[in-house]
Amino acid sequence: MKSNVGGIDKILRIVVGAGLIGATVAGLLPAWGYIGIVPLATGLMGWCPLYPLLGMSTCPMKK
Repeated sequence: MKSNVGGIDKILRIVVGAGLIGATVAGLLPAWGYIGIVPLATGLMGWCPLYPLLGMSTCPMKK
């Protein structure tokens, strides 16, 4: 798996994922809030399985 999630994208995924999970644990969201595991995991791994299908990458280009 080649990394395809870049800096800002990675940070946003981690923050949104953790926020959704935290809000669900705190009782502010119903159980669907655990979907935050997906952006959290892709942010931590640096790889999104949807990006290759769409031909995308947010990683900076290597010279």
